[in-house]
Amino acid sequence: MEEKTIPQYRRLYEQLRKSIVDGIYQEGDLLPSENELCAIHELTRPTVRKALDMLTHEGFIKKQQGLGSIVHKLPKGIGILSIAGTTKAIGQKNLITKTVVKPVVKAWPDDFFFPMSDEERATGCIYFERVRSVNDKPIFYEQTYLPNINLPRFTSRNLDNKSLFDVLRQNYQLEVKGGEQFFKAVEATSSKICECLNIEPGRPVLHLSRKMETNRIGFNFYSFMYCNTDDYSLYGVF
Repeated sequence: MEEKTIPQYRRLYEQLRKSIVDGIYQEGDLLPSENELCAIHELTRPTVRKALDMLTHEGFIKKQQGLGSIVHKLPKGIGILSIAGTTKAIGQKNLITKTVVKPVVKAWPDDFFFPMSDEERATGCIYFERVRSVNDKPIFYEQTYLPNINLPRFTSRNLDNKSLFDVLRQNYQLEVKGGEQFFKAVEATSSKICECLNIEPGRPVLHLSRKMETNRIGFNFYSFMYCNTDDYSLYGVF
């Protein structure tokens, strides 16, 4: 996305978000006040408040009457239940993401788990597979389907060690706003699952089917994830 096309509130949001993720602002720290942010960045109060509201929605800060915006402790678990995604939850240093099937445009599967609109069906999908490891141990094998609707140059992107949520937010102004998740325990009978998770055939794994709803009306994306939870439990905040 061209810098000049990014709204002012989003630029401020990205700057503050990066400062929190990078540890410049740590848990319990106060962000600069609204007045200070207005003066520093030469922005109006509504613009600053919109950026802070986004940070509040994602769980990066909590607003407290009389104090201001306090940096909130980020989840330390796997965070697959968190709407902010796994990269935010566990941190970049311990999470390694490797693309095993690069993004490619294809038709949707005939027996797709979730119902879709006619527009989604007609435009096809962008499909890719990734393995996510924590401390060098494969934990997630994920198959992702994005509607092939207004995502220019997505198939040429390198998704290794990237948060998909960040890629969509920063480059396409797509933000996850909610969704559905279905869980079930299955046996690892597929050789691809066993290879990607480095487990023996027949081992039990957790299977997640996820539908992510975004701020773009009618634009949802989907992932099917196999999880080896031997050493890590899934984590969510409600």
